[in-house]
Amino acid sequence: MSADDATEANSKAKPSRKNDPEGTRQDILEVATEEFSSLGFSGGRVDAIAARTRTTKRMIYYYFGGKEELYLAVLEKAYGDIRAIENQLNLQNLEPETAIRALIDFTFEYQERHEDFIRLVSIENIHRAEHMKKSKAIRNLNVTVIDTLARILERGRAEGVFKADIQPIDLHMMISAFCFFRVSNRHTFNLIFHQDLAATDTRARHRRMIGDAIVSLLKAETPAA
Repeated sequence: MSADDATEANSKAKPSRKNDPEGTRQDILEVATEEFSSLGFSGGRVDAIAARTRTTKRMIYYYFGGKEELYLAVLEKAYGDIRAIENQLNLQNLEPETAIRALIDFTFEYQERHEDFIRLVSIENIHRAEHMKKSKAIRNLNVTVIDTLARILERGRAEGVFKADIQPIDLHMMISAFCFFRVSNRHTFNLIFHQDLAATDTRARHRRMIGDAIVSLLKAETPAA
């Protein structure tokens, strides 16, 4: 490839964002998400992000302040995106069991389609959430899903549909754990058990199984402590 061809190819990789600061910021976040989810905070390079977004390291620092601030902005966007879509599900207008299944289905499909989110969360757990601790936004964002689950559980118990005495945060953990594992461990699981978790029939079976398991738990009488 000639130098002219290379220049032309690079120009097509990412369109220019003149006089569009928000567009530039979103481009940087998109590429930074790929960089950090693939290489982690330590391995991710601001120079590489700048090259792929047709901007400069100085410009990235202008928008975000530094590498750690950019990484934190990526984490905030990752959590913000999933919570924003959850808030559009109108779960309060659904029957309690239907609402729980709808939330499970959404969580299952979202995490299947956003492996970068799974990797980012896994990486941050490796670092004991040292970066996330600095973000009030993430703590505030994740309150909404717990409040939503609390209201669904309250309605379900009031209507006699749910009998289990389970805390909303525990229910959130169970739903997340089931869905998260399928993506975070799919490669090792496949290697060990020769089970392709991305196969269409397997995905459908697991999605149904997770929904049935959670709903069955909610409908069961909770043994006295």
